[in-house]
Amino acid sequence: MTTTVTGPAAGTTEASEAELEDLRATVRSVCADAGGITAVRRLDEHAPGIDAGLWDTLGRQVGLAALGLPDAVGGVGGLAEIAVVCEELGRTPAAVPLLSSTVLAGQVLAGCGTAEAPLAAVAGGTVHALAVAAPDGVWRPDAVPVGVTWQGSTPTLDGIAPFVLDGADAEALVVAAAGPDGVDLFLADPRGPGVTVRRVPTLDLSRGQAVVTFTAAPVRALTAGGEGTEVVTRALDVAFVALAAEQLGGAQAALDMTVAHVRDRTQFSRAIGSFQAIKHTCADMLLQVESARSAVVRAVRAAGSPEALAEAAAVAQSWCGEAFTFVAAECVQLHGGMGFTWEHDAHLYFRRAQSDAVLLGGSAHHRERLAGLLSW
Repeated sequence: MTTTVTGPAAGTTEASEAELEDLRATVRSVCADAGGITAVRRLDEHAPGIDAGLWDTLGRQVGLAALGLPDAVGGVGGLAEIAVVCEELGRTPAAVPLLSSTVLAGQVLAGCGTAEAPLAAVAGGTVHALAVAAPDGVWRPDAVPVGVTWQGSTPTLDGIAPFVLDGADAEALVVAAAGPDGVDLFLADPRGPGVTVRRVPTLDLSRGQAVVTFTAAPVRALTAGGEGTEVVTRALDVAFVALAAEQLGGAQAALDMTVAHVRDRTQFSRAIGSFQAIKHTCADMLLQVESARSAVVRAVRAAGSPEALAEAAAVAQSWCGEAFTFVAAECVQLHGGMGFTWEHDAHLYFRRAQSDAVLLGGSAHHRERLAGLLSW
């Protein structure tokens, strides 16, 4: 398949609704051709990783690896396109490194200003992973677990980076490290000297994580003078919206699955969807999904202002994680006994919902950040 993204390049004009719908249809079609959610079952449950074949199609052939990246490296689209694609990938849920490589690592590299070569590699589909999480799993500039020292003109890293999304499948690592000038960013080879990458089990079978240990590991500096803090913070605002869109897609898929089931399943010669208790639960699920949709749309519209985007991204993450968790749990419940079985797809959404809810900080963390942004 050689379809390419046809939306506008990053930083130029906004995509029309028709262009966004064409992009949505393309992603949905490719995921369906790859097997949809059944493709997740082909992954090794003991070593979750990426679906390399699907990423080759989506990332390289369709061109989604360059989504939201600068024009100079062939970037296409912006936050609206990122949100549409992530929503569709959340519906599957697809085991591809769009969030980890294109959005997280790509947005950080784009903010560095000195990383055109690695950024071009990301745009070409080479998987990069971002290592910035503190030991509690969130980004805290005052709790960066990796430190940098200089051996002459060569920086070396020491420390343990937890919660590195798709780190075991990455060909390069973008690492935040604390030094005398503050937090800066560095490019590391995961197979280089002094670097040990350990894949760890995860609840979500479609999204791998790793723990990376650095021991006097020589790396390449991407920023200086403590510039890394602002770069990571701004990049994460885009990632928060992307994750929220993914949570929206997963919640919508779980709702659709539930509605189809309660229409078809009968008890006492009636569809169970006609029972008042189930009607109320489905209405609550719909409310959660539509509220999540509103939060994502609002965040996408805030893309032109870093301050507005930060606030809207915090709102989106405060809501969407809990919305997906609620809908996925009710999906399992309303499917009755079969909803609890391995053979049914409901648990795959439940796993993704639980994982996503804490992936970049839970809702409590984002509410705390929102309160700070609004000076509450």
